[in-house]
Amino acid sequence: MNEILKQLGIESVNAGVCVGEDHWIAGAGPELASINPATDEVLATVTQAAVSDYDRAVAAAQAGFEGWRLLPAPKRGDLIRDLGNALREYKKPLGELVTLENGKIREEGLGEVQEMIDICDFAVGLSRQLYGLTMHSERPGHRMYEQWHPLGPIGIITAFNFPLAVWSWNAAIAAVCGNAMIWKPSPTTPLTAIAVQHICNRVMAQHGVAGVFNLVIGANDEVGERMINDKRLPLISFTGSIRVGRHVAQAVAGRLGRCILELGGNNAIIVSADADLDLATRAIVFGAVGTAGQRCTTTRRLIVERSIVDELCDRLARAYKSVPIGDPMAAGVLMGPLISESAVSAMMAAVERAKADGGQVLTGGERLPDIGANFVEPTIIRMPAQTPLVCEETFAPILYVMEYETLDEAIALHNAVPQGLSSAIFTRDLASSEAFLGHAGSDCGIANVNIGTGGAEIGGAFGGEKETGGGRESGSDAWKAYMRRQTNTINFSGELPLAQGIAFDV
Repeated sequence: MNEILKQLGIESVNAGVCVGEDHWIAGAGPELASINPATDEVLATVTQAAVSDYDRAVAAAQAGFEGWRLLPAPKRGDLIRDLGNALREYKKPLGELVTLENGKIREEGLGEVQEMIDICDFAVGLSRQLYGLTMHSERPGHRMYEQWHPLGPIGIITAFNFPLAVWSWNAAIAAVCGNAMIWKPSPTTPLTAIAVQHICNRVMAQHGVAGVFNLVIGANDEVGERMINDKRLPLISFTGSIRVGRHVAQAVAGRLGRCILELGGNNAIIVSADADLDLATRAIVFGAVGTAGQRCTTTRRLIVERSIVDELCDRLARAYKSVPIGDPMAAGVLMGPLISESAVSAMMAAVERAKADGGQVLTGGERLPDIGANFVEPTIIRMPAQTPLVCEETFAPILYVMEYETLDEAIALHNAVPQGLSSAIFTRDLASSEAFLGHAGSDCGIANVNIGTGGAEIGGAFGGEKETGGGRESGSDAWKAYMRRQTNTINFSGELPLAQGIAFDV
């Protein structure tokens, strides 16, 4: 831990609030322990923010916004380019810190930092492409066009499972759009947030700006509530559970603010009889076991054509038994721990409920106390039908397997859950793939053919439908969520004709 902090150039991680440029505050809130889920050891303690500390951070963001929004967007892009380069420099220690603090394997920790680098590159290009439209006016001697303006200071609330990448999806794009921001990370992963804030501070100092990036580590019931109800923040981007997301949406809507919501996923893969089963097996195992089943895009349901379900289950059971489980920092390990004892308990309760519903555990379903308190076996459960349990999201490596006869039946089964994030079908049949992607196909925000549900490239907008929240982050035109649209009309005619031909002579 100390060696990683040394490589990152960080002397202390105890202060949980940063306002402006490198102005760290030992907050007035309670201390928070960051715990390594692989060992249950305390990595460090952080002094959290009180509401008064939060207000100081918002004031710094407001002041920073005043100057930042006046810089040309390509100049804002220069800062984000340098942020991406700084992340390249610190990729190894930052990725390893992610692994220490949230338990994902080292390769995934490094991959998360690479995702931050990629979105910075994307945002740099975007800084020269914040396009508006021109429209033809019905009035002679008039010109109409649209332009986009930054919203102001925005709030970003992130979850433990991707403690850095999700922040960067929001922060890099919001920054080139001209916004300042307040970041409230998960209380489970404060150290990674502090490390990134240090890197941001250095880049801001190089560019002579302050207050663009601000960090507040604080309790959900105090700082979190203040944040979502704060009229000074026109936009809240929230990543987390459906239950909390519903509360965030109601609070922000109550003050007529905007939300980007990235909530739960209950992602399914349909496998047809003509699928390449070698390809499907690899995708399913990564989708269901990667990050110990703690991705919002984790594969949780498998819907298999009846004629091949036994063969595919046998393949998967063999593959699961070969997955190396252990210290996420160790070479060759593919699955680390769950984030906490409560996550383990929730998984074990789901396994017992599945058995009570007639489910058959094909492999896994047990704790691994010899490795550590938070380690479990990845689990496959053959289910007789899609029960209420299967329609819920358990944030753990449980894969429920069901069978179907017709593609229409499979798609109906696939869509019969309240969540709608990621989805996939494995088939060699063009008509089947097009049906899955068509208007009567997958109802998710992401739909794939012959690749799994887990992971997404930064070039496409990321998000889902239904109880997943409808938000979009990262690529495509997701930048519009961080800006306000303005329609402008310029009259250069010397006359004053009215729209719709209305006559109003004075």
